[in-house]
Amino acid sequence: MFSSYLQYLISGLTVGATYGLTGLGFTIIFNTTGIINFAQGEFVMLGGMLAVFLYASGIPLPLALLGAIVATTIVGALMERLTIRPVKGGSSIQLIIITIGVSIVIRGIVMLTLGKDTFALPHFSGETPIALAGASFMPQSVWILAITGLILAALRYFFKRTLFGKAMLACSFDRKAAYLVGVSVERMVLFSFMLSAFVGAVGGIILAPLTLTSYDRGIMLGLKGFAACILGGLGNPFGAAAGGLIIGVLESFGAGLISSGYKDAFAFIVLLLLLFVKPSGLFGRAQVKRV
Repeated sequence: MFSSYLQYLISGLTVGATYGLTGLGFTIIFNTTGIINFAQGEFVMLGGMLAVFLYASGIPLPLALLGAIVATTIVGALMERLTIRPVKGGSSIQLIIITIGVSIVIRGIVMLTLGKDTFALPHFSGETPIALAGASFMPQSVWILAITGLILAALRYFFKRTLFGKAMLACSFDRKAAYLVGVSVERMVLFSFMLSAFVGAVGGIILAPLTLTSYDRGIMLGLKGFAACILGGLGNPFGAAAGGLIIGVLESFGAGLISSGYKDAFAFIVLLLLLFVKPSGLFGRAQVKRV
């Protein structure tokens, strides 16, 4: 019984780490712009699909992964410059609709150029399972957890210790005040889209060897990432990462102990129940307005 629970826990943490990275991408853009970017799941899909395409073209795996990350980051920058910046001052609804439109366009282009099939990347360090207290897991799970932890640590250092990171945080607190003290808000917005695309691409690449990837993979990953973002507290980057891990573990235990057919439903049911009790999420702060 213990080994089964450990197996569910490892599987849940592995998949949940990617949900957390997707939720982290949502949070980075929301903090800087106030926009919920519904194309975030497509960044995750794009990272995995481009890596598969580049590797199949004969490029060595490390270079293919790097190329996919760079290309997806450029797509994030283009999205901001071509679709978000031209409607500067638009309402939140307009901007959200634009992100949905971009999501559909990216998915369509990938479907037409790379195909509708499901693809897999090679595992980074072989496919020999690792045994642990009766449970077994693939070495790719270690890669996923290690890279996710590394990204979280790097982002924490970036936001806490670097001037650029502090400038982004200043925009999240008060864009007008940040502008008045000399922060280039437009540059921060552009960088937030690039950073969000980078994080999404890494999530898609490290997950692709385990769960495969396809042109429509981003839809569900985007929904799970958004759920992680809400569960952890909208606007809290590390809350989003924790929310992703919680959702992954809930899914894994739900699929193992009840039914795998309802795997995708467990996370959303728990999310709804939580929001009835604590609408600000597990790690979010309730907002109070004095009138």
